[in-house]
Amino acid sequence: MAKRVAWIAAFCVAAALLQSTILSRLAIYRAVPDLALGIIVYAAYVNGTMTGQLSGFFSGLLIDFLSAAPLGLNTLVRTLVGALAGIMKGTFFLDVFFLPMALCAGATAVKALLYFLLHLLIPGIVPSYDFMTPVFWVELAMNTLTAPLLFGFLRLFEPLLAGRREANGR
Repeated sequence: MAKRVAWIAAFCVAAALLQSTILSRLAIYRAVPDLALGIIVYAAYVNGTMTGQLSGFFSGLLIDFLSAAPLGLNTLVRTLVGALAGIMKGTFFLDVFFLPMALCAGATAVKALLYFLLHLLIPGIVPSYDFMTPVFWVELAMNTLTAPLLFGFLRLFEPLLAGRREANGR
């Protein structure tokens, strides 16, 4: 599992670098798709809660070091999102279109809600989404629309990102 979590964290850091360099040039209302969040959601849904939490924790910690956000903010948010997505493991059949969209839309909403709650606790330090401006809604739409492509891409790396399938349906 440690190797799998390390690969997931590496994919998330690469996605965060892609977001902050290339995709930031294509931003709409300063919003870009959160590919790293989608990777955590994919890994958590395929592998379960523990892998989701660990992947969210380590990728969030690495993203915290790369960003100007307060240390631990992305770690906390992505750990919780990974845990919640991991709870969904095996609940639904992972199709190629609708479930990735629903999972990433839900993860984006949970992320925004967590930022909002943390902003209420520490208003001067933690940024929050303003739900009355289009930034959150554009990011939600981008994450939802890019999810099938992202999940399809990640399936190419399933031996690295997903656990072994156990025999006898366990």
